Amino acid sequence: MFFKKLFTRKKRKPLRVDRGMLLFDHTSDVIRAETLLKAEGWAIQVMGPPPEIQRGCDLVVEFPLMEQMRILETLKAKKVIPLEVVPVAGPLLLPVDLFHTKDFGDYLMVRAANMKITIEKKTRIIVNISGGGCPDVPFLAEQLTGKTLEEAPKPREIGHTLCGYALQLAYEEVERQCS
Repeated sequence: MFFKKLFTRKKRKPLRVDRGMLLFDHTSDVIRAETLLKAEGWAIQVMGPPPEIQRGCDLVVEFPLMEQMRILETLKAKKVIPLEVVPVAGPLLLPVDLFHTKDFGDYLMVRAANMKITIEKKTRIIVNISGGGCPDVPFLAEQLTGKTLEEAPKPREIGHTLCGYALQLAYEEVERQCS
């Protein structure tokens, strides 16, 4: 029973044909697009690309398809040009959720893409950082482990790789689940 619960995958969300995906060459472009679009108030989400359209980097920006023209104009004005725009037109083109959560009773682990953060729920102390293959992962782990979520620096402020970005997403998800 324990292992069944531990390894049970979440069911996919129902098909939302009102969404599209922006594909980019580089992770830094995804981060810039996310920052710009969220600042403008759009309901966007960074996700993993479905296997059928993996091009460029390993992230996509999911966005409201009705806003495509305005979103592309905003990005173009800031010289953040997507490699491709793909409408979600079938179940095989659903973006992949980046988050996986495991509740171990006293501890909560959140994985975003390839990075994991584990906290003690009662104290909100970060007890482990793992994953990734980027050179800054040991540094990130050293800076965050043993500190509470409130004391720890934001991973995005001290990490500059895809792993740092993914850890920031996991960090934000842990904060959301613990609030």
